[in-house]
Amino acid sequence: MDKYKHCDLADEIGKLKNQNGKDIIVYGGASFDSSLIKEGLIDEFHLFINPAAIGDGMSIFKDLNHTQKFNLVKSIVFDCGIVLLNYEPNKV
Repeated sequence: MDKYKHCDLADEIGKLKNQNGKDIIVYGGASFDSSLIKEGLIDEFHLFINPAAIGDGMSIFKDLNHTQKFNLVKSIVFDCGIVLLNYEPNKV
């Protein structure tokens, strides 16, 4: 017997967001992140661009079925060549 019931991702994340506390940070695999993005549950992105090509990597945006535009909040360039891009989804 499965002790875990199916839950609606948007409902469960909504409950977490409505609780008192600090920001929710997600470090997940591409599938989990993609699910959150598809449901519009991400308020802010921190994307690290590493100057190395891995070829056939997994995309966190693979499940989008429409164009999602972003507003750049800030960018930071590190001495090692990594760039941090901080975006918010364009809700307009």
